[in-house]
Amino acid sequence: DQKDSDSLPEYDLLDAILHGYVEEGQSISTLIASGFDEETVRRIVRLVDLNEYKRKQAAPGLKTTPLAFGVGRRMPIVQKYPN
Repeated sequence: DQKDSDSLPEYDLLDAILHGYVEEGQSISTLIASGFDEETVRRIVRLVDLNEYKRKQAAPGLKTTPLAFGVGRRMPIVQKYPN
């Protein structure tokens, strides 16, 4: 039986890191400076960034947070823009 806890930190920790990174736009260094373990932060941020492409595979959904999953999550869904 596969469980989330086999590959991810506890939900309370994961939620706090995701909230800071995705919803508040905090940098990795800010998250680490606020007390989170560096290896855990870097791993979670990497997973979020690697899975960004999944947003484009499904139809756009309703917005359920004040932000559109971060600051537009770096890449508009319909048109890419240069960095």
